[in-house]
Amino acid sequence: MSTSGVLLTRPPVSESGTGRLPQVLLGLASGGYALGAAFGWGSEQLALIMGDFGLSFAALLASVSCFLFARRRGSRFRPAWVLFAISSAMAACGNAVWGWYEVVLGREVPSPSLADLFFLCFAPPAIIGLLVLAKRPVTRAGWVCLALDSWLIGGSLLTLSWSLALAHTAHSQGESVAEAALSLAYPLLDIVLVSMVLALHFRRSNANRPAINTAIAALALTVLCDALFTSPLLRESYRSGQLLDAGWFAGSLLLAYAPWGVRRQEPVPALPRGPRPAPAHPAFSRPITGSIAALTPYLAAAVCTLGILYNVIEGRRVDKVVVFTGCTVVLALVVRQGIMLLDNIALTHELAQKENHFRSLVQGSSDVIMIAAPTGILRYVSPAAAGVYGRDAEELVGAELASLIHPEDLGRVVHEVRRFLAAPPAEEPTTRIECRFRSGTGQWLNVESTVNRHQGGLIFNSRDVTERVRLQAQLQHNAEHDPLTDLPNRALFTERVRQALGGRRAGDAGTAVLFIDLDGFKGVNDRLGHQAGDELLIQAARRLQESVRAGDTAARLGGDEFAALIIGDGARDQSGRECRVHDIADRLRLMLSQPYRVEGSEVRVAASIGVAFAEPGISAGELLRNADLAMYRAKAGGKDRVELYAPQMQAEVVRRTELATRLRAALHDGEFALLHQPVVDLATGRITLVAAQARWRSAQGILFTPAEFFRVADDSERTAELGRWLLEEAVEQAAERSRLGHQAPVSVRLSARRLLDRSLPLGSIEALLTRHGLPSGALMLELADSDPRISFDELEQRLVALRRLGVRIALDGFGSGYAAINALRRLPVDVLKLDRGLVEGVVESARLHKITSGLLRIACDLGMQSVADGVDVPEQVLALRAMGCSHGQGMAFSGPLDEYRLRRALAHGEYPVPGTASQGALPVVTAGSLPVRCSPSAGHASAGHASAGHASAGHASAGHTAGAHTAGGHAPAGHEVLGLTPMRSNNETPVPPT
Repeated sequence: MSTSGVLLTRPPVSESGTGRLPQVLLGLASGGYALGAAFGWGSEQLALIMGDFGLSFAALLASVSCFLFARRRGSRFRPAWVLFAISSAMAACGNAVWGWYEVVLGREVPSPSLADLFFLCFAPPAIIGLLVLAKRPVTRAGWVCLALDSWLIGGSLLTLSWSLALAHTAHSQGESVAEAALSLAYPLLDIVLVSMVLALHFRRSNANRPAINTAIAALALTVLCDALFTSPLLRESYRSGQLLDAGWFAGSLLLAYAPWGVRRQEPVPALPRGPRPAPAHPAFSRPITGSIAALTPYLAAAVCTLGILYNVIEGRRVDKVVVFTGCTVVLALVVRQGIMLLDNIALTHELAQKENHFRSLVQGSSDVIMIAAPTGILRYVSPAAAGVYGRDAEELVGAELASLIHPEDLGRVVHEVRRFLAAPPAEEPTTRIECRFRSGTGQWLNVESTVNRHQGGLIFNSRDVTERVRLQAQLQHNAEHDPLTDLPNRALFTERVRQALGGRRAGDAGTAVLFIDLDGFKGVNDRLGHQAGDELLIQAARRLQESVRAGDTAARLGGDEFAALIIGDGARDQSGRECRVHDIADRLRLMLSQPYRVEGSEVRVAASIGVAFAEPGISAGELLRNADLAMYRAKAGGKDRVELYAPQMQAEVVRRTELATRLRAALHDGEFALLHQPVVDLATGRITLVAAQARWRSAQGILFTPAEFFRVADDSERTAELGRWLLEEAVEQAAERSRLGHQAPVSVRLSARRLLDRSLPLGSIEALLTRHGLPSGALMLELADSDPRISFDELEQRLVALRRLGVRIALDGFGSGYAAINALRRLPVDVLKLDRGLVEGVVESARLHKITSGLLRIACDLGMQSVADGVDVPEQVLALRAMGCSHGQGMAFSGPLDEYRLRRALAHGEYPVPGTASQGALPVVTAGSLPVRCSPSAGHASAGHASAGHASAGHASAGHTAGAHTAGGHAPAGHEVLGLTPMRSNNETPVPPT
């Protein structure tokens, strides 16, 4: 079968029916009756019974069948089946009366008799029933033509019958008028019934056509037997039970079978593969019944003419009835032809108007209308094809529809067409198909077609949707790609990772995801502007795209974050897979770290890359999260490096999340405590200042320093909230001590960024000092970890305004960063606080000794006081005092104290200073009864560089606390709080007496 034939082949459809069993039974019954009649039924008495009561039973069966069907099926044909039931009942009664005379009474049937009355009443209900079954004309001319057609048939049959037999019957001598009328009534009614049967055959309704055809055949068989019975030759020799009765018997059974016995339509066998036969010419494909219906008037006139010619040839005198009937038939024919001519003229005019109307619609439509024959050959193509397809309509006519469709779309189109043709037309009158059509230039156009059925073929109403498809593809591309770099975005990258994990490569542990972050990109944006930053991202994306392999995927996730999907090669060696992916990641890092040429200047950024490998059962989201964690570990480990994911990274994230959650609760539930560490004059031992330090008291009673906690939690919002709480608590408690006579000022450590934060405006500090009545000069702010991105102009203005309020400014951590000298040069600073890293090595390291000595000389020359942070041993006190340092803070004097012990220390007023006469008078004190968490390190630590048991305000790291103990003893060993294990200190000493 050709491709086009396959496209439009309609699958066979079978109709429901009752099967062949009723037909077989009908044939057996009729054949058995005919066989019995042919052999005389074996006896004369049985022949009479079967010829009379057998016909009566068959007619009664037909009556009951039609009546039951009329009650069961409600439709406009119900009256017709009721009339057929009445007609068959009349035939049953007539045969019963006939049998009464012949069988019961044993004598001949009188003429006329009651049986004749019943037989004459058989035809009128059947005639009316046939009229009900006929297709009703829609116009008056149609009704007139129906009447004329009936008379043409009836008049022609009457002329022929009168010429052959009826004239002799009408002029017979010795018959009474009743007998003559009865003799004429039978043939005349039969003529009328035959006329209705023929007229209905050409005008029957399409509804329930098998049942109507069967009923017409049954009545036609009955009329044929009646015509034979009225023949003088057969009538004179007729006896009940002969073969003529078999015709009536078969007609009654056929009428009984008609409403129920719809034959099953046989499935159409599939045509063998090969070329399909050419379609028949349209002239031969027309229904033959239509041609016979058109010839009916002429055939009727021919029959009438034959009747007249028969009389002329036989030399008989032309009967008046024949002349009259022939004239009326000719007149009816003329009238009918005139009506048909006028009707044809009107129909031709209307058809021309409709044709012009539809031609205008089709030719003016921008859609292409195509009609495909059942073979798939295009029979019509509208002129719009020239504008849509770039091909003339005449060129497309005769072409195979399949040859115009893209080969990749042909299978889908064939499947859709077959499904559409298999669906019932009432449920799915149309369907829509979208495919690619070949244009006149050889390009493929996206075409959307609405498909309808048309005489076994299809009508395609097609339109060009290429631009719409192109726009949809562009929108889809935009939704899945980054607009700046045109790399896949996060959504498309996640989908491709999901496909890699679930496709045929599922379970391949060599598949890996790389998360890439450009280190220093924000500085490029701040220094050169966002346009330069965009250009750098475009170049970085181009390098990334060129560096990955053909089957891998590079994507931009947002900002300066990129990603790459590395598809595994199926290798089973884990170390080999890791080395291969690590080499790829390192090559990407080196490529992305090469200098960029942006707006005429050379720019350098680094790349931190996190790598995560696929594992059995891992989801795309989990794999991306693992790569992200590894990337952040790479940034935290010094940047410009590659880090492989390890399971403990996720555990650390969980711990940080838990800490952040508990920190929020601690701030709102008041679990933070405020400690103060004295700052001592190294010359006299007098307490000149106390440094406020916050501690978090856990549910187990362990204290943690803020620096230690926030290094794990990394919550800037909580840091700001804690800074506000620390400042307010420190001012409130300092004011309370001032009212009690303890005049030591308090220092609070704040970062430069927090000092410029809008959440801590200038007026709030002034209002705080006024509200609590803290005297001028009683508050000192320690400016910590200056950010180089902060504007020194704004910071200078803020510090000048604070100094006007009487707030003193200290530069904390001096000597730990390159920005310290610049800050010292520009900012209004009162106190210089040496970094703990310098103080710890001032005794052992000659280099640090010289650096510290130089810094102290600078402070002295600038008229500033100096405070050394982390003075823990007497040797440091001696060295710093010899260098000119004025104040010290550390475990050599005291750790952080609670409010009660602080007031006792302030009441005493001073500590013994090593190297003086009173150095043995007072021992060093510790933090009192509050337990403080200490670092696991036993000695000194740098970079938060706290020695064991010591912490400065907001700055101390893991070892920045005092010795940890509880009121009843030391904290239990191994008791882990928030993932951090507390240790006890051995530096407990008594508090000096008041």
